[in-house]
Amino acid sequence: MTPKVLAIVNQKGGTGKTTTTVNIGSAFAAKGYRVLLIDLDPQGNLTYSLGINEFEKGVDDVLKHDSLLVDSLIERELMDVLPATTNLAKLELVQLDMSNTAYILSEALTDVAEEYDFILIDCPPSLSWLTINALTAAHKVLIPMQLDVFSIQGLTQIMATVQEIKNQYNDELEIAGVLAVMVDNRKKLTNEVLEHVKDSFDVSVFENVIRTNVKAAEAPSFGTSVINYAPTSNSARDYIAAADELLSKV
Repeated sequence: MTPKVLAIVNQKGGTGKTTTTVNIGSAFAAKGYRVLLIDLDPQGNLTYSLGINEFEKGVDDVLKHDSLLVDSLIERELMDVLPATTNLAKLELVQLDMSNTAYILSEALTDVAEEYDFILIDCPPSLSWLTINALTAAHKVLIPMQLDVFSIQGLTQIMATVQEIKNQYNDELEIAGVLAVMVDNRKKLTNEVLEHVKDSFDVSVFENVIRTNVKAAEAPSFGTSVINYAPTSNSARDYIAAADELLSKV
């Protein structure tokens, strides 16, 4: 199959981007797909979530052309991982001509793309140079979204950003859909926000949602996905179902 690069994006923090990246990737890998996860967040949450504590080269070295991507990978749960440290933040402090640097990640993936069926990029919670590189490299955008009022404003911003990147750098970029996360069906506002998004935004919304579950919060402290940590939990079942739905979309 043609490799698919998916950017997991939300410019609002705490929206489950990392958890979604790890567990969608884990679900794909369990189905036999070849998966690469890229931690593009300077906080390194994806790296930590998979128990990666020591490594010589990371994504910052790749973006600086100090290391080949293939030489910087670490294997976890049948997936390859390109890890990150806080050194990644230093790249954002360098003022570079975007027209010359928006394609650095895309170019780095060229050498390895055919080795994978899916490449999932965990993006930082901001519209930054790193996020622009991710969107320029991606085919599809997956938007994890909490169902609260503030997230509606954030969704408007994300959709505008995707359209801007599509116009300037990557005319193949499309939104795969909005995935509702941390869902508590007991709250009336949850369903109201979900229906508002479906009715008011020109974007696909996943039929499957990710319910709130303590196991998903516990799994990173054990350096593993919730699918591996608690395979019968609501979160694990929800992410597996969401991964199946994502497959039908891409």
